[in-house]
Amino acid sequence: MDERKNEPRDGALFLDEVDAKSAPIGQEGQSGDGKAEESAGILEEILDRMDLDVDVDIREDGEKIVLDLDGPDVGRVIGKKGMTLDALQFLLNKIVNRFPDGRRHVVVDSGDYRERHDNGLISMARREAKRVVTEGEVVTLEPMSARDRRVIHLSLAKFEGVTTASQGQGMQRRIQIMPADGEQPKSRRRGRRP
Repeated sequence: MDERKNEPRDGALFLDEVDAKSAPIGQEGQSGDGKAEESAGILEEILDRMDLDVDVDIREDGEKIVLDLDGPDVGRVIGKKGMTLDALQFLLNKIVNRFPDGRRHVVVDSGDYRERHDNGLISMARREAKRVVTEGEVVTLEPMSARDRRVIHLSLAKFEGVTTASQGQGMQRRIQIMPADGEQPKSRRRGRRP
């Protein structure tokens, strides 16, 4: 019997021991491997400990697990610019995929928050890229997460007449959208200043 179940567990998340040999060696995870239920259970435990009233629904396919959140406290779970959602997703992926075999990507979402957020980023990036092409100036965007920078880089990768680059360190890392013609254009900063 596990004695930890009867003890107070402030500030700690205990997981039941899992057999490391449960997934076939050298294979990716697949639907029905139990990882979706495991990840949903861990997320529910974390949200309970955060004292948030949120329901977790599972959608899965062979490649990824999507945990969709809904409830009165879902805004607090999303956090500012999705930062809390990203942090929870990072933690879940580290916990659920702690063994090298049978890995599956876990996505934590609320409704279609990630899709709406990505579409907004893509729209803003294309609008700024058009301005870079017409005005010939470098535009520097506000600091953003690595995930958001990746969305912008990918959305402008095939955009005619511009190139992108990241600059800065850590949380102050920004994207620059520059004319691709090799000229040394004027620089212009967009968004909030730190």
